[in-house]
Amino acid sequence: MSNENALREQICLLARSLFERGLTHGSTGNISARTEDGGLLVSPTGTSFGRLDPARLSRFDAAGQLIHGDKPTKEMPLHSAFYDTRSTAGAVVHLHSCHSVALSMLPGADPDNFLPPLTPYGIMKLGKVTLLPFFLPGDPAMGDAVRGLAGKRSAVMLANHGPVVAGQDVEAACNAIEELEDTARLALMTRGMSPRALSEEQVQTVVTKFDIPWGD
Repeated sequence: MSNENALREQICLLARSLFERGLTHGSTGNISARTEDGGLLVSPTGTSFGRLDPARLSRFDAAGQLIHGDKPTKEMPLHSAFYDTRSTAGAVVHLHSCHSVALSMLPGADPDNFLPPLTPYGIMKLGKVTLLPFFLPGDPAMGDAVRGLAGKRSAVMLANHGPVVAGQDVEAACNAIEELEDTARLALMTRGMSPRALSEEQVQTVVTKFDIPWGD
């Protein structure tokens, strides 16, 4: 099996895993990954994560031209913005995961640091997550908002919509977005119960030990 065929299979396998565990539903969500020649493999528009066909993924060349496969997701501006501003991005995943969307609709969220520091793992895998305002699905302004972060964030939360995470490869991106959703779930489960979150000193210890980008 060629490296590209293996990547196609991996994208579909991980997408199906996310779907089967309820992290996205219906035909929501999209996923992309860099190919060895600098192109992209992207989930097609209107497709379900539970039923992606490796042979029908949208294939872009290094110049950003669609060369074969089905029509890509309408959220391509989001994906392109991460690839263009983060040299380490090898994959991008966007979900409509329930708990993170719910948390984005509640008052009191810090737009510069959306996830509360409940465990070290959200910090380790995501750094700070920026909460972006609501945009209409497919609005190119979402990509502009990501570009405005100048590559300083690997993850954003689209209010009333869903998270978007970039990773070094497709497995890392999927692992990170699962951590985002799980942290949001913990936040909802403990909301109003005065949970004992990590202190600022503990957060800084995690940031230092694991060399996590944490500045503005």
